Amino acid sequence: MNDSENKEGILHKAHKNLVFVISVALTMALVVWCLAAGNTFIAAANTAMEALTSNFDWLYIFGMSLFVIFALGLAISPYGKTKLGADNEKPTQSTLGWFAMLFSAGMGVGLVFWGTAEPLSHYVAPMSGIEPMTDEALTFSLRSCFMHWGLHPWGSYAIVGLALGYFAFRHHKKSLVSSTLEPVIKKQAHGTTGIIIDIYAAMLTVLGVATSFGMGCLQISSGLDYLFGIPSQVYTWATIIGLTCIVYTWSVVSGIERGMQALSNATLVLCVVLLVGAFVIGPSIDIVHDFMGGVGAWLANFIQDSFRLAAKNGDTSWIRGWRVFYWAWWLSWAPFVGIFLARISRGRTIREFVLGCMVAPTVVSLIWFSILGGTAFGAAEGLGIEQLNAIVGSPETAPFFVFGQYEFGFALSIIALVLLFGFFVTSANSATYVVSMLTSFGNTNPPTFKKIFWGVLMALVAFAFTVSGGVKGMQTVAIIISFPFFFIMVLMCISMVIAIHREHHAVPIAEKIDSTPES
Repeated sequence: MNDSENKEGILHKAHKNLVFVISVALTMALVVWCLAAGNTFIAAANTAMEALTSNFDWLYIFGMSLFVIFALGLAISPYGKTKLGADNEKPTQSTLGWFAMLFSAGMGVGLVFWGTAEPLSHYVAPMSGIEPMTDEALTFSLRSCFMHWGLHPWGSYAIVGLALGYFAFRHHKKSLVSSTLEPVIKKQAHGTTGIIIDIYAAMLTVLGVATSFGMGCLQISSGLDYLFGIPSQVYTWATIIGLTCIVYTWSVVSGIERGMQALSNATLVLCVVLLVGAFVIGPSIDIVHDFMGGVGAWLANFIQDSFRLAAKNGDTSWIRGWRVFYWAWWLSWAPFVGIFLARISRGRTIREFVLGCMVAPTVVSLIWFSILGGTAFGAAEGLGIEQLNAIVGSPETAPFFVFGQYEFGFALSIIALVLLFGFFVTSANSATYVVSMLTSFGNTNPPTFKKIFWGVLMALVAFAFTVSGGVKGMQTVAIIISFPFFFIMVLMCISMVIAIHREHHAVPIAEKIDSTPES
C-alpha cells in the first residue's frame, strides 16, 4: 500500500469513527437535558423558535419555493434525461415498490396525525380576514393543507435526493451529504468541514425522526384509549415503542429489497383501504365538491400562497404559526428522506425522480386531505365552537372521534391504528438505515450492528421524549437545528448545476459504470 492509499484509509476511518461517536454523544446529551431540566429545555427551544420565525420567516417562504422551482426546472430541462447512474442502467426498484417506499418514508405518521385535525383547525381558525366555519373557510382549509403537504415538502426532499443520487451513482462519490458539496467547497468536503456537515446531518435525522416517533406513539396510545379504554400511560408507551422497535429493526436488518419494501407495500394498500372506506361512509358528494373547489383554489392561488408573508390586513400570526412552522419542519426531515430516496432511486433519470418524488405524492396528498378533511367537516356539522376547539386541540384523538360519528367508523378507526403503526415502522426503518449509512462513511450497506444500535437508540430517545413531555420541545429543537441545513441545500443546488454543466460540456460520463454501489 502506498502513502496516498494509507493516508486515505486513515482519513476514512477517522471520518467514520468521529461521525459515529460524536453523533451518539450529542444525541445522548440532548436526551439528558430534556429529562433532567425539561422546563428550561422547552423554554430555550421556544425562545429560539420565536426568534427564527420572527426574523427569518421570509427566508423559509422564499427558500422552499426556490427548491420547488429548481427541482421542476431541472426536470423539464435537457438535463432531465441524465440518469442517477450509468446511461444504460435500469432502476433497481419496481415503480410501484419505489413509490410505496418513498411515500411511506416521506410523510408517514404525519398524514394520519393531521389528516382530520389540520383541515378542522383551518376551518375553525383560518387566516385573519376569513370568517371561521364558512364555505370560504372550508376552501381555504383544503387549499392550505394542499400547500403544506404537496409540492413544497417534496421539493426539499427532491433536492437532497437528487444531489446524493447524482454524485453517488453517477460520479462514484460516497453517499454522504459532504460529498454533494465537493464542487463548491473542494477539498474541505473530505476534511474537517465535511466531518462536521455529516455529523450535523446524522443529528438532524435522529432528532427529526425521534420526535415523530413520539407523536406516533402518543396517537396510537390515544387511539387505544379512545377505542378500548387502554390507559394512555408510560407502560402503554413503552409497549408500543418496544414492539415498533422490534419490527422496524428486523425490517432494516432484512434489507431494502425484503423487509422494507414489503412493509411499504402493505402500508400503501392500507392507505387505499382507509381512503376508500372514509369516502364511502362519509359525505361522498360533498367530498367530491370540496375536492374540486379546493384543488381549483390551490392552483389559482399557488404562486401567491408560495410567497405570502402575511394576511391582507398585515397579520403574520397564521403564516408563522402554520406555514413557516411546516417549512422548517420539512427541512428537519430533508436529510433523512432525501438520502433514503437517493438510495432507492438508482437507475432513474432526473426527470423520473422529480416527477415520482414531487407530483405523484402531491396527488395522493390532495386526495388524502380531501377525503379525511371531508369526513371531518361532515362530523363537525351541528357541533359548537367549543367542541370543535377541543377536537383540534387534541389532534392525536381527532381521527378516532371523526370516524366514530359515522356508521362502520369503529372498523375505520382500527384500520387507521394499523396504518399508523405501519407508517411508524416504515419511517423508522428508513431513518435507521440512513443514520447507519451516514455514520459508516456513506456505506450503502452499513454494518448490521450499527443498524441495530441506531434502531434501539432512536426508540430510547423517542421514549425519553414522550415520558418527559418533551416531544413538542424536541420538535421545536429539531426545527431550530434544521435552519443551517437550508444553506447546505442551496449549496447542493449550486453543486449540481456546476457538476451537470461540466459533464455535458466537457468529458461525458462513461457509458458503463459498475452497478455495484460503492461501500
